Amino acid sequence: MRWYAELPTRLARQVVADVIALVWTVLAVLAGIAVRDGLLALQGPGESLVAAGGRVSQTFTGVSGTLSGIPLFGDDLARALAPATGAGEDLATAGREFGDTVGTLATGALIVVPLLLLLPVLLGWLPLRLRYARRAGAAVAARHGAPELLAVRALARVPVHRLTRVAPDPAAAWRSGDPVVTGRLAALELSDLGLRPTR
Repeated sequence: MRWYAELPTRLARQVVADVIALVWTVLAVLAGIAVRDGLLALQGPGESLVAAGGRVSQTFTGVSGTLSGIPLFGDDLARALAPATGAGEDLATAGREFGDTVGTLATGALIVVPLLLLLPVLLGWLPLRLRYARRAGAAVAARHGAPELLAVRALARVPVHRLTRVAPDPAAAWRSGDPVVTGRLAALELSDLGLRPTR
């Protein structure tokens, strides 16, 4: 496999595209981190609920303990405050659940946001680069040893108006074994990939 072209114009386009893909990848990761941090900031209200629920529960537990020491009806008063103590505990539980939910969403956002933003890179740039690397690698391997293969690929891929510049009937010339036409067809295929022709 060959990742980069040899001719400067194609090489420059490839380098620019690779740099753009790299910058886009970094920005996608940073966006995921920013969304996660923004969501984690929402955990503050949940923590406030936990603290408030704990204070309510402690306050009513203390009052109920004090009231239970009153003779005759102290235990009844303490029991009457039990729902308020439970409400404080419920408030603290709700705060914890809210914080856990926000934490889960933040973790999911850290994965999902970069993946969504990277779809153009994963579905566009990467397959094109892999296809180029395979084609260019095969062309470089055939450049010196099998120019006929490159000529066949040129006949199959290069537009007809460019083929007829090589010869009026390039397919017939290739079939007859014309080495000049075969070399020019091979050079067409190599130049399409940004590779230098066989010397």
